[in-house]
Amino acid sequence: MLLALTGGIASGKSTIAARLAERGAVVIDADALVRELQQPGQPVLAAIAAEFGDHLLLPDGALDRAALGAVIFADDDARHRLNAIVHPAVGEESARRFRAAFAADADAVVVYDVPLLVEARPDDPWDLVVVAHAPAETRIRRLVELRGMDEADARARVASQASDERRLAIADVVIETEGELAATLEQVDRLWERLVQHRVGGRS
Repeated sequence: MLLALTGGIASGKSTIAARLAERGAVVIDADALVRELQQPGQPVLAAIAAEFGDHLLLPDGALDRAALGAVIFADDDARHRLNAIVHPAVGEESARRFRAAFAADADAVVVYDVPLLVEARPDDPWDLVVVAHAPAETRIRRLVELRGMDEADARARVASQASDERRLAIADVVIETEGELAATLEQVDRLWERLVQHRVGGRS
């Protein structure tokens, strides 16, 4: 089974992914793929520098992520231009890793942890789309209180992503994360039981 797990910033998505990994899922992290593909020497980083300027590179040749973030979160056109560079490369590499996971274990439950599912890959052939959901105001508060972000910056980050309505519209499963951690984990465990039953049923 191939699951897409998505959610807005500070929605608790990483908590859900970690729990699924504990249960035995193979979790592939889109953000981690992006970081790998933006390493010095990678074509993606060269394309970013060509599009936005060498001033986004640190002295050691690495990407200045903070500087890039300041550019794209303030400019919709810049964000679209960046996505046009990054998304195809991430799509190709993630597909390769999906194939490798299923080649290693045909019965694997593969979870693609992807923040920008709605923006980039809503129509891929996922067996299940799981959405981590907490209201925008809750996520803004988490960014301020837990990550030390300025409230204006937190609101800008949340506003730059797809709306809750768009994410919920494509969800097969919604995991509510506004409450206590234990309640979130209980929902994830119920999902895992459902996946295991489906996997067993598919073999019988």
